[in-house]
Amino acid sequence: MLDSILVWFRRDLRDDDNAALAEALRRGRRVYCAFIFDRDILDALPSPADRRVDFIHASIVELDAALQASGGGLIVAHGRAGDEIPRLGRQLGVDAVFANRDYEPSAKARDAQVAAALAGDGIGFESFKDLVIFDGAEVLTQAGRPYTVFTPYRNAWLKRLGDDDLAPADAAAGGAGKGALQAPPAALAGLPTLAALGFVPTGLDRLAIVPGMSGARALLDDFRGRLGRYHEQRDYPALRGVSYLSVHLRFGTVSIRRLVALANALVQQGGDEAAGAQVWRSELVWRDFYFMILDQFPHVVGHAFKREFERVAWESGERADADFAAWCAGRTGYPLVDAAMRQLAHSGYMHNRLRMVAASFLCKDLGIDWRRGEAFFAGQLNDFDLAANNGGWQWSASTGCDAQPWFRIFNPVTQSERFDPQGRFIRRYVPELQNVPDRHIHAPWCMSVAEQSACGVVIGRDYPAPLVDHAAARTRTLARYGVVKDADDKR
Repeated sequence: MLDSILVWFRRDLRDDDNAALAEALRRGRRVYCAFIFDRDILDALPSPADRRVDFIHASIVELDAALQASGGGLIVAHGRAGDEIPRLGRQLGVDAVFANRDYEPSAKARDAQVAAALAGDGIGFESFKDLVIFDGAEVLTQAGRPYTVFTPYRNAWLKRLGDDDLAPADAAAGGAGKGALQAPPAALAGLPTLAALGFVPTGLDRLAIVPGMSGARALLDDFRGRLGRYHEQRDYPALRGVSYLSVHLRFGTVSIRRLVALANALVQQGGDEAAGAQVWRSELVWRDFYFMILDQFPHVVGHAFKREFERVAWESGERADADFAAWCAGRTGYPLVDAAMRQLAHSGYMHNRLRMVAASFLCKDLGIDWRRGEAFFAGQLNDFDLAANNGGWQWSASTGCDAQPWFRIFNPVTQSERFDPQGRFIRRYVPELQNVPDRHIHAPWCMSVAEQSACGVVIGRDYPAPLVDHAAARTRTLARYGVVKDADDKR
């Protein structure tokens, strides 16, 4: 047993099924809890109206209340985590700091710095697996190497999966349990307001976004009744077909173990829900896969996973900048792409199918570097996660591991016809097309002048004409990526 432990919450904002907290309660006589609003992250944000900071702050308030109900509470500081955690460790006189592992290169560097500073004061630092089901080195090929193709990774992942991997982390086995939780000392008590952090409310309630553990529970309860149809409805943005839990997974207000355990149980039971649960489980495995890639191949941050794709020459200059600005604003002239981008601007959320469509359009219709799109999404998405965002963009740009082939190019019109056939999603986010008939909603530039007049929209005035012709853009893209094919042919 250790006399006292400080649990450092990061992207695990819950008091249940939390590996670091459970281990601290099992091994510590006294357990303090802390969260740092890290200036290294917050100071880089361009706007005080950041939904993610608002979400985190509200989740912290709920977590603090939950810890107080068990006799503890949350120490909340605003500063550089690399300075604040060692300072708290010294001030509280703890024997160790426990935290759940993060796999981003900057987080790993920060944790190494914190561990070194703590060691200088004779304080230990331990990290635990909580963000994923399997750490990057736990699922390897027979040759002992990381997988770079998803399907064999998923097969190996499922083969390894056992009941112990899905058991909730708790403090039942020994230790003092939640009775060990300590309230913050008076000098460290109290939570800073959002304003004190330099941020403002963003109207999460107007977007029906409920932060914290309670928000996650409500979404999971709602999704539970729809899960059996997930495989049939998940690609249709006008339908309520997905879980909407991504922001809660991002900030850890729900445990990944809980979600996989639910999906796995339904698959094993068979019946009407098994097909939907199996597809959803596979999507959760993708999440582990991208964390593994980020952990094992950190060069993906800023560089193509497949290094030969660094030879691709992307468009640049005034025209590319104007096209990029139009894409960001949802003014490309392709209704489904524009609806997706406007959904993102409005809510900080984008449906997963549309993330692929929008990303493919930027890279393969406009010929713009995937890194520009990745950075834009990083600034906009409530659920921004470096691993998934990078993996998704490199998949769409064909530069990543197990990505779509470079010669596969989404047609934004046929994607629209297939996944929003009546244009319901388009009309919600592109209201100027509200009265366009179904037969033209996916390609409104095909309407005659008389048809445009009849539905009250003039293409080029009320709604933009297409930035590019898809067929011509496809030809240019095949030539652009030809440098990779030519290099392969010469080997």
